[in-house]
Amino acid sequence: MIPAPPLSLWALIELAGNHLWQSTLFLAVAGAVTLALRNNRAQVRSWVWLAASVKFLIPFAALVAIGREFGWRPSSTILQPDITVVIDTMSQPFSRPELRSAAAAPATSRLVATALLAILGAVWFCGGAVILLTWWVRWRRVAATVRAAQPVNSGRELDALRRLERIRGVRRPLRLLSSDTSLEPGVFGILNPVVLWPRRLAEHLSDGQIDALLAHELCHVRRRDNLAALVHMMVEAVFWFHPLVWWLGARLLDERERACDEEVLRLGTEPQVYAESILKTCRFCLESPLACVPGITGSHLNIRIERLMSNRASQPLNIWRRLLLASAAAVAIAAPIALGVLNAPRLGAQSRAGDAGGLVFAVASVKPTSAGALEFYPVAMDPDGRFAWKNVTLGRLIRSAYRMPPSRPMVGAPSWFNSDRFDVEARAEGNPAEDQTWSMVRSLLADRFKLSGHDETRELPVYALVLARSDGTLGPRIRSSACLAKDNISLGPGPIDPRGQPLPPVPCGGVRTMPRKGTLEARFATMAKLADALSLLVRRPVQDRTGLTGTFDLEAEWTPAPDSSGPPAFGVGPAMIATIEQQLGLRLDPQTGPVDVLVIDHAERPAPDKPR
Repeated sequence: MIPAPPLSLWALIELAGNHLWQSTLFLAVAGAVTLALRNNRAQVRSWVWLAASVKFLIPFAALVAIGREFGWRPSSTILQPDITVVIDTMSQPFSRPELRSAAAAPATSRLVATALLAILGAVWFCGGAVILLTWWVRWRRVAATVRAAQPVNSGRELDALRRLERIRGVRRPLRLLSSDTSLEPGVFGILNPVVLWPRRLAEHLSDGQIDALLAHELCHVRRRDNLAALVHMMVEAVFWFHPLVWWLGARLLDERERACDEEVLRLGTEPQVYAESILKTCRFCLESPLACVPGITGSHLNIRIERLMSNRASQPLNIWRRLLLASAAAVAIAAPIALGVLNAPRLGAQSRAGDAGGLVFAVASVKPTSAGALEFYPVAMDPDGRFAWKNVTLGRLIRSAYRMPPSRPMVGAPSWFNSDRFDVEARAEGNPAEDQTWSMVRSLLADRFKLSGHDETRELPVYALVLARSDGTLGPRIRSSACLAKDNISLGPGPIDPRGQPLPPVPCGGVRTMPRKGTLEARFATMAKLADALSLLVRRPVQDRTGLTGTFDLEAEWTPAPDSSGPPAFGVGPAMIATIEQQLGLRLDPQTGPVDVLVIDHAERPAPDKPR
């Protein structure tokens, strides 16, 4: 068994980078929306800012994934994705090719990059930990004050609170606690909030001013401001390095207090009485040390008092501003979900007739290969329109028909997909070109095997083919190549096929793997082509990250592993992995990364040929 690799640091950087710029763009759009709503109620703007805060906790990719769950699965053959891939690429400027280039650097550079990433990760963790520790200390201080406070069972404050609750239709009365500290009146708690009231403050306030302060705190409770503030505190702890996150926190605090002020005035409190209550509270009390314990003295006091005294009425939302809010919500939520729907099973789906350009084989025969048959010949295409392939699996047929590289996995296939073998013979009318013949093969797969599927991108275990030595040198069994036709000769006794016959030499541009014999040969092959061949051996995508250009000749030999895990893994094991490193100077580095896969939605064994 080949062990599963750890999560790739490069994949994390890609995801984090995309999420940061997308959330920042969302924040900029929210700022433009609130600017358009500057003359409307503060409560509307506060919800817009809160949505921008929550967006930092919800990656764009998560909404796309939700859309993929609702994607339409067509019963048709598979082609390559087109428009939707362009959209997906535009949504991810931190794209994989750049990251692969970085990963393809020599080993020393990769070690430096890994160390730098570890340092940055440690700095990020320490910064978040310091912020959380600071808030925890402040929370414990306020919590100790609440525990030491005494319940208020009578008095002007309690009477005013109960009267306001009846006016606002509050069914669950709030607890009112009296404290000897100098903290301002505030609401403490998320699930069961209580109102904390300084014991000596009422001596300096009139009945109208007490009503105004308690109405303000009751507004915080009804708006769930404690919960909203806690959500943004989580955002600040995770994204503490992002200056706009702290700027967003100031906007949330300002609009939160302004929304409560507007609600207090709407209930009939005189602006002058309300302003005097705030000023007296500031004179005798200290502001709450936590954003999730909202009080009365938050935001810019001078601007706030001036706004109260002017008492300008907020404009109601007209039809155009409602349309603006609805459009912004649709773009923020519906657009990525719709992209997921379009970018899932529908990728490249097309009808069978369109796939073959209207051409089909005039005569076709698909039947199981005879039991024990060893005869095998590769695909044959004759000028007279004949197509034949003997002793071939459905998986091999699909890879050839759709030009799929060995490194691209197929998932969801039935158990017989790569074990049952078939003899395929067909003939087309006229003299079709090669592309037309493969199009007709694709139609044949859909017709006889009932094949349907779709493209997806999944996080899967992969191998990165990298340089094994820090100085960048290669092993003794690999060399640069300038392959010519005359070079197609064996360097020694050629390998033997299962029937005991010698195999022909590897041609220019070819790669031959024989895991049962423990051999790997290549002539005039690129590193990308070698990675594709290795994918077949290790049964996992291999991605070329060596950074090497040009073409190479190579031979590698190892002792085949015992058949401990079934035929697909025969001959492949630790010895083969070690040979690649020792003889070729290359290493298969286990990682996890995004991989384009073909998901087989449906496939059936072909029905027997009808007698003619």
